[in-house]
Amino acid sequence: MKNILIVEDSLTVRKLVAFLLKGDEISISEAEDGEQGLALAKEKNFDLLISDYNMPNMNGLELVTALRAMEHYQNLPILMLTTESDPQLKEQGKALGLTGWIIKPLNPDIFKKVVVKVLKKANA
Repeated sequence: MKNILIVEDSLTVRKLVAFLLKGDEISISEAEDGEQGLALAKEKNFDLLISDYNMPNMNGLELVTALRAMEHYQNLPILMLTTESDPQLKEQGKALGLTGWIIKPLNPDIFKKVVVKVLKKANA
């Protein structure tokens, strides 16, 4: 069973991502901002984090920074799913250890393939 955490302030996007990834071998947890996501990450172990960048209370890169400071999450695969395409933000994310940066709107087929690839690579 793979545990995936989706951190996204838009309920519609959160539900879409959960729907696309739902399966027998996947458990989905959801948070509406970085603070909630961090709290969930402290309660449960996750195999993948998918986060928006622009969120209230704690943005996606702040969440990544907080998670990378935790020993258990130093190698966690993290995908940023966002409307932001600024190369400086992408570089900042890469420096923090992001696995990938996906620009919204997402292509469902490509998104699912990326997630499967990231999960397989994490298991290797």
